Amino acid sequence: MTMKIKKLDPRAKIPTRSTAGSAGMDLCALLDEPLTVAPGGRVTVPTGIAIRLPSPETVGLIFARSGLAVKHGLTLSNCVGVIDSDYTGELRVGMVNLSQEAYTIQPGERIAQLAVMPVCLPNVEETDELGDTERGAGGFGSTGRL
Repeated sequence: MTMKIKKLDPRAKIPTRSTAGSAGMDLCALLDEPLTVAPGGRVTVPTGIAIRLPSPETVGLIFARSGLAVKHGLTLSNCVGVIDSDYTGELRVGMVNLSQEAYTIQPGERIAQLAVMPVCLPNVEETDELGDTERGAGGFGSTGRL
């Protein structure tokens, strides 16, 4: 399985895994100068790369980097970015600063991580009956705490 990566700018960094056991590949900011995100502020950060996923049965998912999120409150503005298999434009990362302090993203800084996963593509069938389950229509928290 191969994912093709195209640099849209010669300064862009090809995503890499930090360790052999890393599930995600680090995405880096392609910035001309540092970018400060005010408390509560939102930005879109370019990466300078485009990808071609291996097949229509795969999806690219962009996740926050836990260190940035936990230590500095910098996370993704849409929780998880979804890259469809037919999208080949630049990967841009929407970010939000949830902390009470400004955070400055440096050019080349690792800002998010990209994971490529299989996707299930079921046929959709409208029905009047879904069948019974043990839980049924029990909502959020209906199964208890433990």
